[in-house]
Amino acid sequence: MSYIFEAELRTDLGKGASRRLRREEKVPAIVYGADKEPVSIALDHNKVIEAQAEEGFYTHILTLNIAGAKTEVLVKDMQRHPYKPKVTHIDFLRVDASHKVVTKVPLHFVGEEAATKKGGVVARLASEVEITCLPKDLPEFIEVNVAGLEVGATLHLTDLAVPKGVALVELAKGEDHNQAVFSLNAPKGGVSEEAEGEAAE
Repeated sequence: MSYIFEAELRTDLGKGASRRLRREEKVPAIVYGADKEPVSIALDHNKVIEAQAEEGFYTHILTLNIAGAKTEVLVKDMQRHPYKPKVTHIDFLRVDASHKVVTKVPLHFVGEEAATKKGGVVARLASEVEITCLPKDLPEFIEVNVAGLEVGATLHLTDLAVPKGVALVELAKGEDHNQAVFSLNAPKGGVSEEAEGEAAE
């Protein structure tokens, strides 16, 4: 799916200007990166609200039409109103096809039902991971199949099947950064603990 937004250039900056934009149902935003000057823009709030409800909004490369010129970007930060369903500001990072990007993508766990049938208790220890890759290799998500896990097993970052061209940022920091992402725990007070007690006796 492609995400394309019409964007207006903003010359009137500051908190007062941002408040006026929000009253006009527009979202103030900034575009930076790729060794170019930051650009302040405004987007249609309704289109942003509609798009941000989809997971792909945060992981796809988006296209901004800024004053007739197309700019490819990633969402780096988004601020929301504390209690109203409103987006108050967005930071976009320009994407250069020849330079790697660093971003977060969600983990999609599959096979949990099969895992729980073995008597284990599912524990998701991470919902997303930080990756680096060229824009063309950017995955929408990383699938984690847990159907074959035995009770007591834990999956770590090194167990993830990442797509070609994609690297996990944490693993580049050293072996002690091999974080757990999922475990199938023995139930508390369950059969396994009772069996252990009998074995001890």
